[in-house]
Amino acid sequence: MNIHYAGIITRKGSPEIRLIGKQLAHWYGQRSIKTELDRIDPDMDILTILGGDGTLLHVADQASCHGIPVVGINLGDLGFLTEVAAAEMYPALEAILADQVRIEERMMLRAKLLGENGEPSGEPCFALNEVVIVKGSTAPIMRLGCWADQEYITTYKADGLIISTPTGSTAYNLSAGGPIAHAELETLLVTPICPFMLESRPVLLSPRARVTTQLAPPSTDVKIIVDGRVGWTMQANDFLIVEAAAKPLRLISSPHKGYFTILRNKLNWGGRDPGHPLPDVIGNN
Repeated sequence: MNIHYAGIITRKGSPEIRLIGKQLAHWYGQRSIKTELDRIDPDMDILTILGGDGTLLHVADQASCHGIPVVGINLGDLGFLTEVAAAEMYPALEAILADQVRIEERMMLRAKLLGENGEPSGEPCFALNEVVIVKGSTAPIMRLGCWADQEYITTYKADGLIISTPTGSTAYNLSAGGPIAHAELETLLVTPICPFMLESRPVLLSPRARVTTQLAPPSTDVKIIVDGRVGWTMQANDFLIVEAAAKPLRLISSPHKGYFTILRNKLNWGGRDPGHPLPDVIGNN
């Protein structure tokens, strides 16, 4: 990659990680690359995220809006999105400078809340993982009418509803029994949380679909969570509209790990199988 201007985003409240950020800025400077710490400029050529998945999620909307490629360095816990391990940071950055990596385009979501009269409630929110409608811990089960474009899907009776991207399919969606969708697919996943009826199963929709959900009374004061942050409070008869955002997140993938390797190592998917190479006899057949 041709990099002249790099942003470095560090996890908030961590002096240790901020110190690593300053060291990284010095490393970039030695290569005649201008840097900014904990600030995003639309003219940046790359964003280097130092922290965990939450740090990356926090800036995904701005990065996608400006089309800035993002590389995540895992200095947190899980590190599913921040693929590059701390020990691999400088070799991975050298590989990026040498243009030896791949940039994946990860689908983003755009969500907006409308009142019963169709009036918008504030500005739209953007998510890389998911938008979740969730009731309070002691509130009764909700009824959520759901449509794909103009077509009625069903009325979910559940504790909530998750609308996720393929990137988010391994997050809350997976915990709620939803399917894993490869991160480079384009699809909308709709998964009920603890549905009342067993026939309420997750569905995968076209990436061009517009998902509309209406909260039926008597439920009210229901939270809408956007990538782990409270976006709005939904009242009875309000509408939540979720669709693919116009711009994807450009995520630089680790040169040392594939998607299923990360699934096995981070989520123990399929057990701790070391993996097996494709037999040579297959070749290009």
